[in-house]
Amino acid sequence: MVSKRFVLKRLLLLVPVLFGVATFVFAILQLAPGDPARVIVGQRASAQQVAQVRTELGLNDPVWVQYGRFLVEAAQFQFGDSYQIAKGTPVRSVLADRLPVTVELALYGQAIGILLGIPLGVLSAVKQDSLTDHATRVGALTGLSVPIYWSGPLLILLFATYLGVFPTSGRISSTTFLPDHWTLFGMELPLTGMVTVDTLLLGDLGAWFSAVHHLFLPAVTIGVYSMALISRMMRSSMLEVVRQDYMRTARAKGQGAKITVMKHGFRNALIPVVTVIGIQFGSLLGGAVLTETVFGIGGIGTMLVDAIGASDYPLVQGAVLTFALLFTLVNLGVDVTYSYLDPRIQQ
Repeated sequence: MVSKRFVLKRLLLLVPVLFGVATFVFAILQLAPGDPARVIVGQRASAQQVAQVRTELGLNDPVWVQYGRFLVEAAQFQFGDSYQIAKGTPVRSVLADRLPVTVELALYGQAIGILLGIPLGVLSAVKQDSLTDHATRVGALTGLSVPIYWSGPLLILLFATYLGVFPTSGRISSTTFLPDHWTLFGMELPLTGMVTVDTLLLGDLGAWFSAVHHLFLPAVTIGVYSMALISRMMRSSMLEVVRQDYMRTARAKGQGAKITVMKHGFRNALIPVVTVIGIQFGSLLGGAVLTETVFGIGGIGTMLVDAIGASDYPLVQGAVLTFALLFTLVNLGVDVTYSYLDPRIQQ
């Protein structure tokens, strides 16, 4: 059982973390070369136009005034309007459109990693030094060694170009139309932006199949590395657990090997793996940048890269802080799960 005090303490710890990230982002953008006002009005604009934009943005204020204003706006999740990538559109709206794409991709990739990595790690440990163990270890090492920018195009070439069983890009069939909302008990609610979820909410199984069909290759691409890392961690953790005295005692009492492993060893072996899964989710959000580019999916990762290249500072600030918030929330979930598996951590 996880205590409310433990969860509240972890929530309060998020505040200084996000404050530090916001300060770091502000400092980095202050040190970045180039004048944001010049970027907005263009290189051919007059000095008077540039000065006017600088005044409107408050860039002539002292740095500490700009810093304070930025912290207040960040706390309200207000970052102004994008002035390059989506001109005139509030940053919050741009993030709301792009974030579900990246989160959906990372979630499916992580699901593949967990559902395949944990059983393979357990199987490899139970059958140590067997042919199954060697094959699993070689597969995991291969998965860790293959970069996304190589495995993604390879999957497209094999399954989309040669075999033609999966699409090369996109999130859903071009003939599928999704409305802006769905209805629950007579109330009109906005869609989540994650097409596999939205199609289920709408009860359109044909569109759902199309969404899963389009997401399969990107999710496998991003999930292979996660699967390899989780299986290796699960194997080493399980091997350490099965050598413990309480495992020998359980076997001495006459319990079968499978029951001993699953009843007494699995939960304890899972503790370090949970930590890896949390860290991996953050890596998947970063790795989604390459996957989105390879498969032509417009998520927040590719948008962030474009915003940095275009010096769209409001968009960069919003995207980085959103990533930081997601990462801290995932780590909060890891801490809670960790404490559930081992209640001594709450002390």
